[in-house]
Amino acid sequence: MSDPQHRGRPRADPLFLRDENLREAIELLFFAYRDFTGEADAILEDYGFGRAHHRIIYFVGANPGITVGDLLSILKITKQSLSRVLSQLVEEAFIEQREDKEDRRRRRLYLSDKGTSLERLLTDQQSRRIAEAYRLAGADAVAGFRTVLRGIINEQDRNRVAERDTDLS
Repeated sequence: MSDPQHRGRPRADPLFLRDENLREAIELLFFAYRDFTGEADAILEDYGFGRAHHRIIYFVGANPGITVGDLLSILKITKQSLSRVLSQLVEEAFIEQREDKEDRRRRRLYLSDKGTSLERLLTDQQSRRIAEAYRLAGADAVAGFRTVLRGIINEQDRNRVAERDTDLS
């Protein structure tokens, strides 16, 4: 008789730290990342943008008024790399830079209406993919998935992603 908790889903291998299971996880992450980013890449290509543009648009949208320094800290890229991509996004009116009221040397970043539209389009596309996977997996698996992803994130950056006390039932 099958366990009602698992409703036809495969049980976790109690030896989940074996090399073949870890390699399978790595492979699954590679394929998931490819497909998660692939649809967004196609949209970005229409704008002449790449994944760096997407990350900047996403994090500025998620953190209106973020400073360039904080964005650098999140993205872990060089100032030169950020400057090149951010300049393009500002020139093409996807992002607005505003002077900080307390420190005039600091710039705060906001999405323009155009940037907000693109961010929404990209996020909606990726949200649909995640929502479908969540529906297939069920609440327990979603909670476990969050735990695993948080565990993969460097310890010093885990607090950047708010742990949500969300009822998944």
